[in-house]
Amino acid sequence: MDPETAQKQGDENEIDSHNKIERDDDTGLMQLESLCMNCQENGTTRLLLIKIPFFRDVLLESFECPHCHFKNNSVKSAGEIQEQGTKYTLEVTTLEDFQRQVVKGDSATFRLETLGIEMPKESGQFTNIEGILTKILSQLEAEQPARKEADPELYKALDGIIQKLKLMVEGSSFPFTISLDDPSGNSWIAPAPHDEGGKYTRKDYPRTRAQNEELGLTVEGEGNADAGANMVMSAGDPSDLDIIDGQVYTLPSECPGCTKACVVNMQKVNIPHFKEVFIWSTVCDHCGYRTNEVKTGGATPEKGRRIILEVAEIADLSRDVLKSDTCAMMSSELDLSVQPGTLGGRFTTVEGLLTQIRDQLHGQIFETGNEDLAPGDSMQAKDKAIWDRFFARLNSAIKGELKFTITLEDPLANSYVQNLYSPEPDPRIKIEDYIRTDEEEDELGLKDMKTEGYEEDNTTEAAPSAEAEPKS
Repeated sequence: MDPETAQKQGDENEIDSHNKIERDDDTGLMQLESLCMNCQENGTTRLLLIKIPFFRDVLLESFECPHCHFKNNSVKSAGEIQEQGTKYTLEVTTLEDFQRQVVKGDSATFRLETLGIEMPKESGQFTNIEGILTKILSQLEAEQPARKEADPELYKALDGIIQKLKLMVEGSSFPFTISLDDPSGNSWIAPAPHDEGGKYTRKDYPRTRAQNEELGLTVEGEGNADAGANMVMSAGDPSDLDIIDGQVYTLPSECPGCTKACVVNMQKVNIPHFKEVFIWSTVCDHCGYRTNEVKTGGATPEKGRRIILEVAEIADLSRDVLKSDTCAMMSSELDLSVQPGTLGGRFTTVEGLLTQIRDQLHGQIFETGNEDLAPGDSMQAKDKAIWDRFFARLNSAIKGELKFTITLEDPLANSYVQNLYSPEPDPRIKIEDYIRTDEEEDELGLKDMKTEGYEEDNTTEAAPSAEAEPKS
């Protein structure tokens, strides 16, 4: 072996004698000696940084002890905690869905919604849907003998659930629904080109203070909240009785990304022939978190509203559109289905709305985060061709080269499309009011609201207490 080849092999399998870390530059695998927590002898930990298609970099970690044969593996995000938490929901309808990749972070909660089973938070996993369901099944079955002796009632209750779960794992019980909720935003379920009709949804949400504390994003000192409280209103005072249209109000707040003090800009806008809306914009100078959203005011209407717009020329792309956070959007010509909660509330144009949908979806599907890979290199050729056709058609629609129809379906009737012929009816807009489904009523929390007769309930609850008082 010539010296140059020997030197190359030595570089590829470099051993850091001080840190006892072995690196393989060809595969990226790192290997180091570490303590086994089971027998207190030394074992081997292997680390591998990989890129997940459609997602981001993760670190695979495995440990093996040659003394007690203890093994363990986990997956950790190689990036930072995201600005918002993320919740994925998937309706599993075919065996093909079992092979979807799943990244479950150590702060994520996996739920089998159909059976009401929740997988507790534990070390991160890189698996697929079949693998995670199989793990839940094996964990439940492993404890059954002990439950049978200690708690027969719990044993019987879980036995029925286990039998149903077995049918699901075998592919004999479709459909069923799963969800993956991660406050850190670093978990993920793979999408597919044929997902439609609410089969696959992703919802980003701001974290609560408790979730930030759980992730270690605690406020540094007690003075941050006070500092925010002393901020001066830059325009207008929100304590005024009337909020003036067009006036920008700057309010102190807490950043959902880092929990430090930030500002929220609020402006009320009155949309002609519709209703008043509030535009909210959050900016954090500490972590760079930025977001904006539109909220509508007024009472809850009795019915939902469906708005159907025919986009036939360039001028239609410039129409103002208000899409509330409860609004779903569909277009059969574009094979497009946007579920409620996606993008949040938006006040933009038809062109702007389609552009935002395209950019967000394209980022999820094609961004690799690796300069050595072209967009979509890690994707199967069949799926890549489907996505390419989808985005090509969407781009044609944005440029005005394609006629299409979009439907906004809002159970709270808080969405709007500009009427270019106002006050006369617009020939390209069709508006339908519809009765909300029980599922929509439940999701919106309307079934739990009581607006009449609650005074009587308070009186009834107080009566037994009064009767229990001793007579004088």
